[in-house]
Amino acid sequence: MIKQQQDLPGCPLKYLYIYYLKGRVAPDTDLHQPDFIGNWEEDGFSFLFYTRPCSERIDAILNDQPQLTLLDAYQMPYAEWLGEKPTTIFAGRLIIAPPWEKDLEANSSTGDHLRLVLNPGVVFGTGTHVTTRDCLKAIESIYANASHPLRTLDLGTGTGVLALAAAALGSCRTLAVDFNFLAARTAAENVRLNRMENRILSVQGKAEQLINCPADLLIANIHYDVMHQIIQTTGFRQKKWFVLSGLLRSQAVIVADILTESGADILNQWEGDGIWHTLMGNNPQGYPVDSFR
Repeated sequence: MIKQQQDLPGCPLKYLYIYYLKGRVAPDTDLHQPDFIGNWEEDGFSFLFYTRPCSERIDAILNDQPQLTLLDAYQMPYAEWLGEKPTTIFAGRLIIAPPWEKDLEANSSTGDHLRLVLNPGVVFGTGTHVTTRDCLKAIESIYANASHPLRTLDLGTGTGVLALAAAALGSCRTLAVDFNFLAARTAAENVRLNRMENRILSVQGKAEQLINCPADLLIANIHYDVMHQIIQTTGFRQKKWFVLSGLLRSQAVIVADILTESGADILNQWEGDGIWHTLMGNNPQGYPVDSFR
């Protein structure tokens, strides 16, 4: 049964009209119409999101691009696609809210709280998932230190929520990376909403290729296969601080063993919902990027 619109008062997205295609839409395709939300590409498939039915537009794209095949088309409530209702959350000192909650002003503060605006669009990551929550705890713990990180590398940034949190808590420069172009674009829009363009750069790229970027703090809430690879690199060992998440119990054990064998110290860890694990620690051989301002 379709959820009624009052589920998300004020939200500009009520329902999504999704076209599931086999193949990748040509890069020069003009998709940017008023009713177009975004194109989620993954593993050779494309999901085109619209705010209203666009069958004629999809037919035109299919006629022009024979490499594409329409697999399905369906309507879905916005909250159902995200798997949750985007709303204001409180995470330690951080208050994170969608832009349609008008009482929230970007970059403002109330007492000891820091306020952030987060529009997830159709990208997963509103801040409520347990891995995100535990990453936020870890980041805040790291920034409670007097000699906190100045430069952050956020791999698998999604909506950019963890990059925004690091910047709000004290990171001077953050590189936010996601392999998915729509995620990187969504993160960039959230950076703009929070007026942090001079502190955060969102880019599309692979974690394996960007792990060597200089940073004091590495945040990685990513697939285990990628994490298993990057934690064994010189680039990872050079990061003074790290927050690693998105791990199942058995995966966390393997990652912890690799970290310990390489000389890293695991300072804290969280288990969320009895499933997901987050590790926080530092590399004694890592070094702060003190010269970066």
